Amino acid sequence: MRVHLVDGTYELFRAHFAKRPPHTSPQGKDLKATVGVVQSLLTLLLDPQEKPTHLAVAFDNPIVSFRNQLFDGYKTDDGIPPELRAQFDDVETAVRALGVTVWSMKDFEADDALATAAARYSKAKGVTQVRILTPDKDLGQCLEGEAVVQVDRMRQKLITEATQKADKGLSPSSVPDFLALVGDTADGIPGLDGWGEKGTAQVLAHYPHLEDIPRSSAQWKDAPRAAEKMSAALEAHRDDAVLYRTLATLRRDVPLAESLADLQWKGPDAKRFEAWVAEVGGSESLLERVRAAR
Repeated sequence: MRVHLVDGTYELFRAHFAKRPPHTSPQGKDLKATVGVVQSLLTLLLDPQEKPTHLAVAFDNPIVSFRNQLFDGYKTDDGIPPELRAQFDDVETAVRALGVTVWSMKDFEADDALATAAARYSKAKGVTQVRILTPDKDLGQCLEGEAVVQVDRMRQKLITEATQKADKGLSPSSVPDFLALVGDTADGIPGLDGWGEKGTAQVLAHYPHLEDIPRSSAQWKDAPRAAEKMSAALEAHRDDAVLYRTLATLRRDVPLAESLADLQWKGPDAKRFEAWVAEVGGSESLLERVRAAR
């Protein structure tokens, strides 16, 4: 059996900014992103190659976590379009009506839930693979052979431990170190001056973690051209780099209550889903798609 773990926050943002017709409820509320997520999940459930039997969707609600207490510059809800922010609760209601397990994150992040679930369910009896459905590079630290993989649905790309190593030169355990040095603008991690993606991967190929990197660039094996500048930046901001790595390291101890059996999709709650369709209006075609997916 395969377990499908969906990055709901990514799906919600993707649906909001997609070039698709707007969707306004009879009450006048913008629900384009929410309806888009439901349509995306139905496409997944009807996909003959994926054939999900056990799945869950993780959402950030709000986009604040324990990391904001560690670093003031970490990402928040600031700047999110208000019509999108207003759908954070709506989309969770819709996905639950679809009969899919929802993890709503407050103190942790959706990525932490996905990392926790991948570590837990990949070891469960009968599970052959955990598929994390997101292109988010943070989840690269969770890859494990063919047992835990990422699926970029938009680009129809499978990311495994081997392909990540081939494409980026990174092992899963070095991903937090990579993000600490290079930075991650989406998460508000600034990184260090001079540490570009190529040069950083080149260094981490020999020295997988911050503590492994020799303090003098003269000691580096296969040193990048900017090694001296990179080394100086790391020495001047080593404590910052360690903090950034903490921010980039996904937690695997999120208290998820569901067992593997709880993730089994048994179809939508018919009454709840029909009520949701009536509430959002103009989505009667989703009922037919739901019946086809059951």
